[in-house]
Amino acid sequence: MIEITDSVDREKWDEFVYNHPYGNIFQSSYLADVYRATKNYEPISLAATDSENGDILAVLQAVIIRDAPGLVGSISSRSIINGGPLFAEGRKGLEALEKLLNYYEKFLHSRAIYTQIRNMWDTENSKTELESLGYQYEPHLNYLINLNRPAKAIWADIHKPRKKGINRAEKAGITIRKIETKAEVADCYKVVEETYKNVRLPLADISLLENAYEKLAPAGLADFYLAALDGEAVGSRVVLKYRGLVHDWYAGSKPEINYVNEAVVWHMLSEYAEKEKVFDFGGAGHPDKPYGVREFKKRFGGEEVNFGRYKKIHSKARDEVMKSGLKVYKTVGKYINIGI
Repeated sequence: MIEITDSVDREKWDEFVYNHPYGNIFQSSYLADVYRATKNYEPISLAATDSENGDILAVLQAVIIRDAPGLVGSISSRSIINGGPLFAEGRKGLEALEKLLNYYEKFLHSRAIYTQIRNMWDTENSKTELESLGYQYEPHLNYLINLNRPAKAIWADIHKPRKKGINRAEKAGITIRKIETKAEVADCYKVVEETYKNVRLPLADISLLENAYEKLAPAGLADFYLAALDGEAVGSRVVLKYRGLVHDWYAGSKPEINYVNEAVVWHMLSEYAEKEKVFDFGGAGHPDKPYGVREFKKRFGGEEVNFGRYKKIHSKARDEVMKSGLKVYKTVGKYINIGI
């Protein structure tokens, strides 16, 4: 018999995630801790277990994101599942997945307008189960760079325009380093915030990055980079690290300074070469829709993958209100975190 619980043993949870073929930091207790301490974030941690022996058969780590308390929060709340759910192989694992998602929706109740599952691997083996539960698939691209080789080999795959930008950034005097104190998280966030506002994209509260630095960086699970020119912060990038996978999480740069992003990405790639396994660019949009940074990511020579996403709308009426509100916010120049 399969049982669902929201109070699974932390050590067993992390052991299951770590040993799973697709185990990732987003499904670990580490990110749950970060979410729990972040403003307007609420983690949901569920597991399906075998009642006979207590073995974990599936886990689901979601996070409910609200833009503000009260009414605004209620009409913009959504639940995001990054890199999950994770489930055991075989028929029993798929059965656990189905029971887990059914329980999750009851547990979620009316706290989110929709759920979005952001895949980090090919989910063809679970697509039938997910679609039967009402999760609609849509394509979504990404680029993965092999880090398990010398920096020279990584450089050889980078397209010429990116190489020129990297060389010009070095000649201009742009320097890159990891931050050394929590206070410097504000410098990282400020650059990211400026970038997101310029392109009208959503951004989480600074407490997300502050808690990530405090809880993940000491354990080697996150790195925060700052790029500077003449003593001024002109770029930043935040990555998550887990089991050899480096996930490109947040990035920003001052638009008036050229080639900052190229320089920071190359700095990271060369630093992680032969030390980590894969650099995950964190998404490159729907293949049939314009996405400004797709060409930038593509020209670093990584493998293009299309693992896609799933979405299920729990409240169509609230979803329409949210879409209308987003259009108004973009028109007047305000920005809300919709989990794009």
